[in-house]
Amino acid sequence: MVERYPSNIGDVVLCGEECRSQWLSETFSGDGHPNWLGGGNEAYGSGWAAVRSDALERDGHQCVVCGVTREEIGRNPDVHHIVPVRWYIEAEDLSREDAHFLDNVASLCSRCHRKAEFGKISPERLRALRDRE
Repeated sequence: MVERYPSNIGDVVLCGEECRSQWLSETFSGDGHPNWLGGGNEAYGSGWAAVRSDALERDGHQCVVCGVTREEIGRNPDVHHIVPVRWYIEAEDLSREDAHFLDNVASLCSRCHRKAEFGKISPERLRALRDRE
């Protein structure tokens, strides 16, 4: 069965919500994302892998907002910078690596990650949800 979404009338025909979510994730990244400010997808620099791993462990490998687990997602959740990396890059006295600290990240499923990126989940709420235990 093929479903057409009112917001997707045009060239894109998808088989269902799962395919639509996958298409959105692939299509709206990098320069395809409406909030993209330029730059590439270069590595986050030193310290990122360790902080990402620590955040996933701290958050139990599940989304801190909706609770969906790694098993339900089929992979680890995303690890989101609460204060974006670009803010650190643009600051005169900070660097990309300065953004990588455990208190500045939260594990999110792709759906909640998009909400956070679009400002639908505030940094304060993310911190409160992450720290509720």
